[in-house]
Amino acid sequence: MELGNIKIILVEPAGPLNVGSVARVMKNMGLHQLYLVNPHCDPLGTEARQMAVHGVDILEAAQQVFTLPDALTGCQRAIATTARVRSLPTSLETPRVALPWLLEAGVTSALIFGPEDRGLSNTELKYAQRFVCIPSSPEYPSLNLAQAVAICCYELYHSSFSTSPTSPVSPATPAPLDTLESYYHDLEALLLKIGYLYPHTAPARMEKFRRLFYRAMPTAEEVAMLRGIVRQTEWAVKSLPRSVGGDG
Repeated sequence: MELGNIKIILVEPAGPLNVGSVARVMKNMGLHQLYLVNPHCDPLGTEARQMAVHGVDILEAAQQVFTLPDALTGCQRAIATTARVRSLPTSLETPRVALPWLLEAGVTSALIFGPEDRGLSNTELKYAQRFVCIPSSPEYPSLNLAQAVAICCYELYHSSFSTSPTSPVSPATPAPLDTLESYYHDLEALLLKIGYLYPHTAPARMEKFRRLFYRAMPTAEEVAMLRGIVRQTEWAVKSLPRSVGGDG
């Protein structure tokens, strides 16, 4: 099952009971890769272990990293959970619709959850290609972190059996997200240098570039070509003489 290629990422989890409960439900649903970004609790403490029950091995194997990009290293697809209304025309999807996308054979994927008190910020959301919102009653729409993870893990587990094993695989493997992230950094630096971007508008404009490339799903070779264009343009800006007053 492709469940083994999916990372469950918790950004700054604050409650050890939640972390332990997440480990337990991951064990229930056949997921094993837990990543904790800058946890604000002890994920190996007594409370977490008591809630994990037979999922303690998930806790003990969990990777603790400092940043979300660190957790996404090697991933080619990422979905973030959010209820946040975003300014860009990127639709929020239900888990049942979006999560099967993470299960394609040979692809390393991630499902990202935010802190209990605030959810994922816009800065954190920019690292995801798609966004999931769990439908709930408007009378009390807020879900506990462990509950949200449980719902999504169930949908992944269910989809892993429902998806046809003969469904076509993408013709090319998309570039890892960390490779794209390096390209975005180089592209932004170049566009600032040549005056296409300005510091006060760069974040919003770069978000649009991210959405464009997330839709295109370029391969590692294609990203390498794009980075070559950036490097050559950097060299040209620095080295080639500038013409003044036309062709003369």
